[in-house]
Amino acid sequence: MSSGRDSISMSAGLAICVVALALASAAQLASSRPTTFAQDFQVAWADTHVRQIDGGRAVQLLLDQNSGCGFASKRKYLFGQVSMRIKLVPGDSAGTVAAFYLKLNSDTAGVRDELDFEFLGNRSGQPYTVQTNIFAHGKGDREQRVNLWFDPSADFHLYRIRWSHSQIVYYVDDVPVRVFKNNEAKGVGYPNSQPMGVYSTLWEADDWATRGGLEKIDWTKAPFVAHYKDFDIEGCPVPGPARCASNPTNWWEGANYKGLTALEARKYRWVRVNHMIYDYCTDKSRFPVPPPECTAGI
Repeated sequence: MSSGRDSISMSAGLAICVVALALASAAQLASSRPTTFAQDFQVAWADTHVRQIDGGRAVQLLLDQNSGCGFASKRKYLFGQVSMRIKLVPGDSAGTVAAFYLKLNSDTAGVRDELDFEFLGNRSGQPYTVQTNIFAHGKGDREQRVNLWFDPSADFHLYRIRWSHSQIVYYVDDVPVRVFKNNEAKGVGYPNSQPMGVYSTLWEADDWATRGGLEKIDWTKAPFVAHYKDFDIEGCPVPGPARCASNPTNWWEGANYKGLTALEARKYRWVRVNHMIYDYCTDKSRFPVPPPECTAGI
């Protein structure tokens, strides 16, 4: 029969083993998160204009008179969170658009789902504008624009899109700049049944991007370069586990994520009061009768 001291030693040893296994599992889980571009992404177009740097942990997108470029995730996802750190085109970037978005790759009428971050270039010294838009079952025209409160070309900043059954939230660093609630019960379309790929592009749009197209791109400043790193996708891959997208235990479906926290709500109000420059909900020239989601508490 073992002594009490031996029993304690065995218990302590087992506890150490359990902790070690837990730490090993956690480390293995953490290492499964994306660390390089090639793990989860591929060039979508103009591979001569997409440069992997820092051992594939970062990417440069180039725009010149020959071409823009873009990359896309290898898989599609249904709900979750995607994020990247982006350093936008510096200096005179008027007429350029750097985009980060989720999209269903289909041109079928009435099918398109899409969640957009579009960074509209500027003349030197003017604020960068971020435009967000949401398509659900082919219906878009939901643009909002916010002037950033920092220079996004001076350093990397984190841009996130969180997509759950309850709401879609766009974040700049830890500040929510757009919230779109699921109001299907009130007749508002919501993207909740079609998986989307993750994309980033850099392209010319000087017919509309800067001051409604008044500021044209200056090709003497080319090539225009945007930088991307810290790619992260947490979501339900399709094809993948059949019940993942409807699993209520996914962290993004938790009670803490069905709405903004009190702190997030204060930051969101601050953005809307101080930095929002356009909201389709208040554009009476386009919408004499406000779209239903604009009166549904979104």
